[in-house]
Amino acid sequence: MIPTIAVLGTTKSGKTTLIEYLISNLSKEGFRIGTIKHIHESGFSIDVKGKDTWRHAKAGAKIVVGAAPNELVVIRKKETSENELEEIIDRIKDTQLDLLIIEGFHSVVGQRKDIPKIVTAKTEEELRRTLSKTVAPVLAITGSFAKLKTVPAGVKTPIIDIRTEGKKILAIVQKVFVKK
Repeated sequence: MIPTIAVLGTTKSGKTTLIEYLISNLSKEGFRIGTIKHIHESGFSIDVKGKDTWRHAKAGAKIVVGAAPNELVVIRKKETSENELEEIIDRIKDTQLDLLIIEGFHSVVGQRKDIPKIVTAKTEEELRRTLSKTVAPVLAITGSFAKLKTVPAGVKTPIIDIRTEGKKILAIVQKVFVKK
């Protein structure tokens, strides 16, 4: 399996900021990073209504591949699946990534002991709610909450503000995951 980490937290808690930080800094060091982003919006589609790929799918194609000069996209029309995350990981297992970062899929990833996590939060209440639905290992806590520099009672996980202590989170990720 590709070395994997999950970033878990609520909307606007700092997940994307953290992921951008990790990708940017690790990529500069030559690491190949992949991401999986869970999108919750029920009507969301990567495909654009009226475009040829959309028309192919509307006509009944279960898989549509769009090949442009600088991008390749595989659009697979699907039924909801309990094993959706496993199917996605299985499809990319041969991509020779050094690290895979998952954003979202909390109900699945949060309960997996084999996927280390970083939790982001805006408030202590939000942090506690997210941690209550998340099993170890949790490597770090960050997000807006980390700016407050407070450690809630019972929380032993390092709280890191990536704006001022970003190198700490990079060191944690590199130590645990990246073997170069």
